[in-house]
Amino acid sequence: MSFTKVCTLDDVWEGEMEAFTVNGQDILLVCAEGGDIKAFQGICPHQDIPLIEGKFDGKKVICRAHLWQFDACTGKGINPDDCALAAYPVKIDGEDILVETDGVEPLFAHT
Repeated sequence: MSFTKVCTLDDVWEGEMEAFTVNGQDILLVCAEGGDIKAFQGICPHQDIPLIEGKFDGKKVICRAHLWQFDACTGKGINPDDCALAAYPVKIDGEDILVETDGVEPLFAHT
């Protein structure tokens, strides 16, 4: 695997999310409750809305357009529950956050 540095731990605090473009892919980094950092596709699988425009409460990522909700630890859909966000492997190297994009494609859901 080839990990790419995205940012540092100081750039994403617990309960926050940030958007990045990594190797041509829109990535949403979230720091869930407890400090666990996850990387997901940055676009809602419903209608291509950037998820950074939505809300994050430390547990759920909520799209602004139709309020679709996703679990911040797994990327699985909460409402509706038949969709998901593609998850990217994350590695912490000292203070750096690295993400692997190879072989991961964004997911799309029903309309």
